[in-house]
Parts: sequence; C-alpha cells; structure tokens
Amino acid sequence: MKTTIAAWVLGAMATTASAETFDLTMASSHPTVLPWVGQLSTLVVAETNTRLEAMGSSDRVTWTEAYGGSLYGFKDTLEAVGDGLTDAGWVGTLWEGSKMPLQNVTYFTPFVSDDLVTTLQIMNDLHREVPELQAAWDDQNVVFLGASGVETYHLMTNFPVNSIDDLKGRKILAPGPSANWIKHLGAVPVNGALPTYYNQVQTGVADGMVIILTGAFPNKHYEVAPYVTLVGMGAQMTGGLGINKDVWEDLSDDVRQVLSELGEEYTVAHAREVMARYDTFLAKLPEVGATVTELPASDIATWAETLPNLAGEWVDANQSDGAEAVLAAYMDKVRAAGLDARVDWASK
Repeated sequence: MKTTIAAWVLGAMATTASAETFDLTMASSHPTVLPWVGQLSTLVVAETNTRLEAMGSSDRVTWTEAYGGSLYGFKDTLEAVGDGLTDAGWVGTLWEGSKMPLQNVTYFTPFVSDDLVTTLQIMNDLHREVPELQAAWDDQNVVFLGASGVETYHLMTNFPVNSIDDLKGRKILAPGPSANWIKHLGAVPVNGALPTYYNQVQTGVADGMVIILTGAFPNKHYEVAPYVTLVGMGAQMTGGLGINKDVWEDLSDDVRQVLSELGEEYTVAHAREVMARYDTFLAKLPEVGATVTELPASDIATWAETLPNLAGEWVDANQSDGAEAVLAAYMDKVRAAGLDARVDWASK
C-alpha cells in the first residue's frame, strides 16, 4: 500500500511539474460587435481552458484581449499576427490581394452559393488539402485555424431596380474585386468602404452600392439607398483566425489540439451568427421604410452568365502561386456539397 501511495504521489507531482501556462494575446482591428470578432472572445478565448480541463490536460492559457483596433488597424492584421504584435487574432485576407491572393478565390467566383456556413467549411477543408493555400499563411509566419466571412451580396440604391438594364450608367459602390461583378452591366464602379457609403450616396458621388445587409443595416444605409434589390451574388471568405507560427510551435500538443478544434468551431459559430443577423435585418428593412424586392430570376441568370471569365483572369494573374489548382479544388468541393452554383468557374 505504501508503495502504491508513493507512486501515486510521485505521479501527481510529475503531472503538476509538467503543467504549463501560456500567456497569449487575442486581438483584432475590428470591434467585438462583429460576429467574426465577437466569437474570438465568446468561443475561442472563453472555451480554451474549459476544453483543456475536459480532456484531462493540466495546461492552461492566460488570455489578454485587445479588440477594436487598440493594437493595430484593419490594413495591418496580417503583419500584426505574423510579426508577433499579437499572438493570435483575426486576419483580413480580403485586403491582402498581393500577399495572399489565393485566399480571395471566392471574390473572383461570384454567384456560386449564398450558403455562408458551407462555403467557409469548404475553405477550411481546402486549407487542409491544398498545399498552396496553407503555404500562403506559412510564408507570412501565421498558422491558419479557421475561415471567416460574410453573407451574400445584394444591391441597395436610391432608385428602383426592376431589371439589370436599370443599372446602366449608374454609379455603384463596389470596391476591390466586386467592381468586376457589375462592369459588364454598364454600371460605373465607385470605390469606397462601409463607413463612407452613406455620405457618398447622400452627396451624389454614388447612386447605390453592392453590399452585405449585415453591414448596411447597422450603418443605416437604407436612409439614403432605400431600394433593396435581392440578387444573391454569393457568400464570401474575408479572412480567418490565425496564430503566430513561432508562438504555435512553442505551445504544448494539448493546447494546439484545443485551438485547432476551436478554430473549426469558430468558423461555423460566427457564420451562423452572421446568417441570423442577416435574417433579422432583412425582416426589419420594410419596418424602417426600405422597399425590398427580388431581381427577376431571368435577370439574375443573365447577370451571372454574361460575366467575363473573372476566375480565369484571376488564375492567369496568380498561376505561379497555384491558383489553377485552388480553383479546381474549390469548384469540386462546391459540387460535392450539392451547392447549385449559377456559374461553373472551373469550366467557364
């Protein structure tokens, strides 16, 4: 009996001695009111030690949280994580077209799916299966844990849109890759950002916008662009949760396992929250004076079918990075998931 007790005590002491506590910072350029930031705190940070305890690990993480741009701005998210300004945080790949072009594949393949949850799960799978996608993060000294994104895009304008012909000659806010979604319709793309849209329409710089309702409603864009035309240009990946690679390699196996699992859960949890907000805002738009209509199905089909080969142009521009393999794998996953893409970009 004495031997057994002694062995137990020694084992307990060894377990205690091997337990590690890791001091980590979780940060973001955006505030926690946004689902892809809020879930960093309410899910990843909140659940880390609970999950470690549940798996029988003695390791723990002491988190310091810094959101809302308190450490860096929205254009510096990749460098902030890669350079170690924060240990972990949200990275906006949407703004990293030169350093991480492959992560923006969804923006060059519009009209594929409005299903945000499935789209982001596909992007998570692709990051595990396509080396070129993972390499893009590795090159920036970041480990990718889970994708983030936004729901499908629609139109909000200060004039009614009954057909795609109504967009000809109109100045429409569509920054970055989204400008290519409307050019062939005769619309004039105008650059801008969510915080500037209201004033740009109000002052006549633009007549409307290509936009997500979860961004438009809180900013009251319906006051200057009360005509909401549902089009469904597709859900998009905008970034993801990443952790500094050097920090990651110094973590214990238990902590890495828990953070990997939470990264996958983060993707689904924030996507579902985005869609819940979308449904709520869509229902409230008529209550605040907006006119909500759906673009005729025939016009949506024409819009999608007459798009230039945006994916092909993207592949040509990023051939050396492996864009062709990423596009093929993405569309394969879309088909396997049963998503009814309006455009098969891999064969366009």
